[in-house]
This record gives sequence, structure tokens and C-alpha cells, in this order.
Amino acid sequence: MSEKVIHLIVSRQDGPDSRPYTEEFKVPYRPNMNVIGALMEVQKNPVNTKGETTTPVVWEMNCLEEVCGACSMVINGKPQQSCSALIDKLEQPIRLEPMRTFPIIRDLLVDRSRMFDALKRVKAWIPIDGTYDLGPGPRMPERTRQWAYELSKCMTCGVCLEACPNVNSKSSFIGPAPINQVRLFNAHPTGEMNKEERLDAIMGDGGITDCGNSQNCVMSCPKGIPLTTSIADLNRQLTVHSFKKFFTN
Repeated sequence: MSEKVIHLIVSRQDGPDSRPYTEEFKVPYRPNMNVIGALMEVQKNPVNTKGETTTPVVWEMNCLEEVCGACSMVINGKPQQSCSALIDKLEQPIRLEPMRTFPIIRDLLVDRSRMFDALKRVKAWIPIDGTYDLGPGPRMPERTRQWAYELSKCMTCGVCLEACPNVNSKSSFIGPAPINQVRLFNAHPTGEMNKEERLDAIMGDGGITDCGNSQNCVMSCPKGIPLTTSIADLNRQLTVHSFKKFFTN
């Protein structure tokens, strides 16, 4: 009886300006194995199906438990985390590709700076520098805390940006993840101090008006974050904000 193997077809690229190509590998199967486990087998013995010794496949990973978001890639046509993609649930051969929304660094490793720059643009944090001696801040109502916790599950994996047809190299749309963070931090009692600044950030070019309402983001989010609800809520906030600016300026 022949040993069970895993058949991988990996999209590879030697550098940002190199031409992409595919390379196939077959690695030993183990029960409960994930895609990262298969890639690590390739790393241990980088020999393709032609019997040629090649370079190990390059990809990014960190936590291995769907928390950090680093290991995102396109698996059998679907953007997802490779740490939680189980081999037993995938159709073979398993096709691994990088997320094309982001510039490719090498193989399956991409540069997600676009998303992190967007988070800076919307000030996705609570600015409390110098306030350590002011005592406890205001408490968040329990009802608000419950839905805000769901928004806070975002791990900046980039899957929602990859799934969104409006996020691409020809568009400046910041994407659903940064927009969701605007809603999260505007709901925070202390973060609300910068509410207008965040709303202004998503009113301009590449902001919320570039959303085409495809709803791919909410269907692809590995954490089940209600991204379209956040976008709808911020549309309402922006309407009120626009009227206030119009009548106060």
C-alpha cells in the first residue's frame, strides 16, 4: 500500500519584479495536518515533484492559532489563514497563492503596508500618552462593550481586503478593516475624543464612499466580524457629521 501524500501546487515568485511561476511538491501526510505543516515539510526537504532540489517556499507565520493574521494566503481560490486550513478539509491538489491585493515580496509573502498605513490614517488607537496620572477613565456601558468586543477581534489578516473587489492597485480605497476600526475606537469613551478626526479621515479619497457594497468582506472574515454593519453605521455617522460641519463652518 502506497504512503498517503499531500500534493501542493505553489505559486512562486523570486522577487517583487520577477515573473511568477508554479512549482509542485508532494509531502508526507499526517492526520490533523494544516497547510503550514505541509509547507514546513517542503522547507525541511525542498525537492519538487520533478525530483529537482529547489529553494524553500517563503511565507509568513507567527501564532499558529488564528490570532496574529500573518499567515494569510489564497488556498484553493479562497483567502484564509493557513494555520487553520486543515488538509483533510481541502480538495487536492492544494493550490497556494499569495494575496494579490498586496505587493508580493517573495512567493507567498506579501507587503501589507497598505493596510497598516490605512490604520494610521484613521488613528486606530486610543491616544492616552501623558494621561497615566488622571485616574480611571469613563466606563463603557456593558451593552456597548459586548458588540465592540466583536469588532475588536480583527487581527489585521488582510483577508477582507483581498476579498473586496474595490481594493486593488488602481484604487485608493482603504478597505473594510480600517473602516471597522473607526467604528470600534469611536465607540470607546476615551477614543471618542478623536471621533471627528477619524470620520474626516474616511470622508476623503479612498474612504467609505468607495465601498461598492459587494459584502465579500463579511463573508470572508475568519473572525465573523460584522463589517458591513460597521460600514452602514458609519455611513449614518458621516451623514450627521457632514451636516454639523456644513452648519458650523
